[in-house]
Amino acid sequence: MGGVTSSMAAKFAFFPPSPPSYKLVTDELTGLLLLSPFPHRENVEVLKLPTRRGTEIVAVYIRHPMATSTLLYSHGNAADLGQMYELFIELSIHLRVNLMGYDYSGYGQSTGKPSEQHTYADIEAAYKCLEESYGTKQEDIILYGQSVGSGPTLDLAPRLPRLRAVVLHSPILSGLRVMYPVKRTYWFDIYKNIDKIPLVNCPVLIIHGTADEVVDCSHGKQLWELCKDKYEPLWIKSGNHCDLELYPEYIRHLKKFVSTVEKSPSQRNSSRRSTDHFELSRKSTDVFEAARKSTDRREKPRRSTDRPEKLKIQSNNVDKLEKLRMSFDQMERSRRSVDCIEKSRKSIDHQLERARKSVDRLDRVRTG
Repeated sequence: MGGVTSSMAAKFAFFPPSPPSYKLVTDELTGLLLLSPFPHRENVEVLKLPTRRGTEIVAVYIRHPMATSTLLYSHGNAADLGQMYELFIELSIHLRVNLMGYDYSGYGQSTGKPSEQHTYADIEAAYKCLEESYGTKQEDIILYGQSVGSGPTLDLAPRLPRLRAVVLHSPILSGLRVMYPVKRTYWFDIYKNIDKIPLVNCPVLIIHGTADEVVDCSHGKQLWELCKDKYEPLWIKSGNHCDLELYPEYIRHLKKFVSTVEKSPSQRNSSRRSTDHFELSRKSTDVFEAARKSTDRREKPRRSTDRPEKLKIQSNNVDKLEKLRMSFDQMERSRRSVDCIEKSRKSIDHQLERARKSVDRLDRVRTG
């Protein structure tokens, strides 16, 4: 049963160009493999790589003299190396990276038939080649998965603990979720990215077009929510499934990401803090949008708030005057009280003086 469902899923997931867009030829003078009809480049090597499942895949390795990172690119479901070749050259130049791209089993001039399990073996073969033939370190590799390529990318990424970064371009939550809005993962589903992305520990950039008619943008957004180490995503307004590279913000944002992940972890901390700020800003987008659309209404309350402020100041002044008045009243009462005491004191003194004089007269009478 599993083989049947896997075969049915493959019919929906894989559309290798037929005929392939390129041919493999061997240069008579050098014995090097070449992609026809493309001219030979000194910095490009064409390879045949054996996989653990017995197929042989075609790959290209593009060197950049200033590279400190290597991009391992897994392409979409309806392309092959011939169609991706020029883009690979441009990405290597603009991002200043080495780049390895490969054809899945059953694509281009690779042998075998396309299947989910074959793509897992295919990316492993490409990664092994980078390590063994080019001495590429795991911590210098950026995995890049486009569309269906997000499947093998997210299968390999959790198994590479020192991986530099991951880029997901128009990714899928899973094969079944592209066709049906299911809420759970079924055993016969393919490319269960929704379950694998929480296991990725390195920075993840997600790029998706808001007008994607093949894989809805909600796939990219949900995957971004599930990332451990989120990088500011790129939602390309009006971008469709196969045209994101044509938008200027695509290469601009990608260059910024590569530059960021090439820094040391301590230097990247500031980027993580800015991503946290972006997340807070993203959550408040609706509030901001509502406020932006009500600019006139905001202006009126702003002026009206001046009046309450003035009233508040006036009220404070009145309170102060009232306190002063009460203070003066207390002082006046105290002054009057002192006057009364003074009068009483004088009255007592006067009475004592009169009594003293009376005593004196009595003394004179007695002596007389």
